[in-house]
Amino acid sequence: MSASGGTKAIVAALVANLAIAVAKFVAFLFSGSSSMLAESVHSLADSGNQGLLLLGGKKAKREATPQHPFGYGRERYIYAFLVSIVLFSVGGMFAIYEGYEKIKHPHEIEAWYWPVGVLVFAIIAETFSFRTAIVESNQTRGNLSWKEFVRRAKAPELPVVLLEDLGALVGLILALVGVSLAIVTGDGVWDGIGTLCIGILLIIIAIILAAETKSLLLGEAAGTEDVDKIKTALVDDTTVTRIIHMRTLHLGPEELLVAAKIAVQHDNTAAEVAHAINAAEDRIRAAVPIARVIYLEPDIYSEAAAEAGTNPADPSAH
Repeated sequence: MSASGGTKAIVAALVANLAIAVAKFVAFLFSGSSSMLAESVHSLADSGNQGLLLLGGKKAKREATPQHPFGYGRERYIYAFLVSIVLFSVGGMFAIYEGYEKIKHPHEIEAWYWPVGVLVFAIIAETFSFRTAIVESNQTRGNLSWKEFVRRAKAPELPVVLLEDLGALVGLILALVGVSLAIVTGDGVWDGIGTLCIGILLIIIAIILAAETKSLLLGEAAGTEDVDKIKTALVDDTTVTRIIHMRTLHLGPEELLVAAKIAVQHDNTAAEVAHAINAAEDRIRAAVPIARVIYLEPDIYSEAAAEAGTNPADPSAH
């Protein structure tokens, strides 16, 4: 995913959520609906989340330092993880608390047209934001299903915005159902139930986001397609005869580390081996431009060492 595509989706979501948060809070003041209060806090939390994603993207662009020689690309993963915590604590837990209080102490919704009108407006605005995220995601999603895209994406911004917007739309529908039932029946408990459902939904989304960003923070290998390209680029069947073993690691969404032990001819001179390594690095960077940090170790392949496990011969390991 390109950083520009992610930024466009984040800004669209930020603008939509700020406008929606204000509208929801005004509706809460006029109607006293707990669903509207929970939704206004939800939108405010989402706005803060988008701010965190933008901040993470900015910090990730810093140049490498002696203390951080591989740069700051993982800042984007850290801030995406913070988003899941904010969504869980500020959005989910607050909504559950408000829902519980409203069920325990229900009261009739006043000026019903305020929450209904705002919810309809919010659904339209969130649909626009969600559509923007879908359009940007489709540019890099390829043939992946949406589930696979969320799980495999190395850049966290679009999956985060997608899940946030999806949660917001479902939450708005839950709020509209809860408010409508409370208006029709005259029983404010329905408003509390809708609020409670919003809280549970937000916590589920936060857990999914936390699990996915945790995997990125721990360090993920390159995708299967990139691994295949690197393998093809490494071996030239002249000087580099095979890959003994290889590892890849994302230092950030758009920066990949490649480390491999490669087999060379036993009678090659040091100059020939050095030239082969430089040529292999050039081929890798041409095939996979995000492979910016490459370490290649030349060795003489040995069947006996491979069988003993001291010279792993399985090139599929990455």
